[in-house]
Amino acid sequence: MNYTEAVKILEEYGQTHLLKYYDELSSKEQDELIKQISEIDFSLLKLIKGEKNEKAKGVITPLTDTVSIKDIENNKEEFEAIGVDAIKNNKVAALLLAGGMGTRLGSDKPKGMYNIGITKDVYIFERLISNLMDVVEKTGTWIPLFIMTSDKNDKDTREFLKEKNYFGYNEDYIDFFIQEMAPACDYDGKIYLEGKGKISASPNGNGGWFISMEKAGLVKKAKEMGVEYINLFAVDNVCQRMADPLFIGATIKGGYRSASKVVAKARPEEKVGVLCLEDGKPSIVEYYELSEEMTYQKDENGELAYKYGVILNYLFNIDDLEKNANEDLTVHIVEKKIKYMDEDGNVIKPEKENGYKFETLVLDMIHMMDNCLAYEVVREKEFAPIKNKEGNDSVETARELLKINGVEL
Repeated sequence: MNYTEAVKILEEYGQTHLLKYYDELSSKEQDELIKQISEIDFSLLKLIKGEKNEKAKGVITPLTDTVSIKDIENNKEEFEAIGVDAIKNNKVAALLLAGGMGTRLGSDKPKGMYNIGITKDVYIFERLISNLMDVVEKTGTWIPLFIMTSDKNDKDTREFLKEKNYFGYNEDYIDFFIQEMAPACDYDGKIYLEGKGKISASPNGNGGWFISMEKAGLVKKAKEMGVEYINLFAVDNVCQRMADPLFIGATIKGGYRSASKVVAKARPEEKVGVLCLEDGKPSIVEYYELSEEMTYQKDENGELAYKYGVILNYLFNIDDLEKNANEDLTVHIVEKKIKYMDEDGNVIKPEKENGYKFETLVLDMIHMMDNCLAYEVVREKEFAPIKNKEGNDSVETARELLKINGVEL
């Protein structure tokens, strides 16, 4: 896209203010601004015109496709044999969502670089790669590892992992790609400028990972390697197990097209998303979307009907992901505090919400699948999220769980 083409498209969408400071920029900055404009999905702006409300949920019913901890123990040898065979035949890849920053932990670096060690350095990235290495050692097979970064943390992430020699992982099996960005706008749909030559944008939500991977040419690479299943996981759970042979084996044996690791809710009111059926298809219902009756509903065994909370560790069939990529993934419009440049060229950090960001979510990808297996794991062994510096789901609670699991800190 050149300047003339940029002007034309901005006029079409009423966004010519994005070029207000164009003449004040250096040649390099001008080129970068035009590049940003060329990457904007302006169709998102149409969503705020009288369509701010989220699409209503369909009919929610309990999920029946489940494998409990007891079921896994009873079928351990068979599940593991199937999973190990799939891994040895290069059918499984792991994909790390690592676009976040450690802001809530008091860090201005990528979240995966955060040091949770006490007597020695122990990084979040290090723990995740160590867990994946356990499978490599068990199967004798390097698992393709795709790492999705963001525009803000890509350089730091790559440099840090290279400096640490990828914590022993084979560099030849690691690929990085940057998550697609979505524009941030005011309540009238005007896209904000963050600086004279920088458009305000943010990552397009955790549901945007596949389209970002596809645009980077890595879906094609994965398929050429023989990959049939992608295990998606988030950066902040330091105890989780990825490319887990038992998880993969249970999914393949049951003929499932997707699967989710889950934990049994600690209490009916626990604030977690729960796997369920929506209009007969797999879905995830947020805790605040459950009625009081559903929250406490019991099944025929006297257990919670909506029992299994998701931990953002999913297994997807890559062919289904490609097929569904041609369908529109729901875009969620979220009110946020957005830093912007005002009319006088001052950068403002608002104290309250001042506009919209656009996000796609993994939970909507689950609903596009034909079926989904709820695979129960032991909470204390596989769920240690680090979302806060102190308190619940914090560095402190994760450290305690790591110690219980024999990890030296």
